[in-house]
Amino acid sequence: MASKLTYPTTVLSSLPRFAGLRAQQPVTVTLPAGTRRRGGNGALSARCGFIGSPTNIIMVTSTTLMLFAGRFGLAPSANRVATAGLKLEARDSGLQTGDPAGFTLADTLACGSVGHIIGVGVVLGLKSLGAL
Repeated sequence: MASKLTYPTTVLSSLPRFAGLRAQQPVTVTLPAGTRRRGGNGALSARCGFIGSPTNIIMVTSTTLMLFAGRFGLAPSANRVATAGLKLEARDSGLQTGDPAGFTLADTLACGSVGHIIGVGVVLGLKSLGAL
């Protein structure tokens, strides 16, 4: 069975078609009034919920925890490198910072990125389990 696609507008314009380097006029298709678009059941979907949605809370929490770990010396940063035994040693990276702990802009971007990666993993894992 072929699914029938319907659209909420009565007039649709397609993208222009090209013949060589010249664009042809776009084709206008008129659909019957009163048709509606059917919601998709695809594997990928984006829901824009409110600020306190579970996805938002997970992302904010994971990013905040990673930034906290980087700022207070629980994770490696530009001025604290990990040795072979996974101990953190202080070193001068040469990066300027106004932070007393030496947390730089590069550390903020790196820890924020890792926090987002962790958050996406948690969200996708909970979604695959059906808990989200």
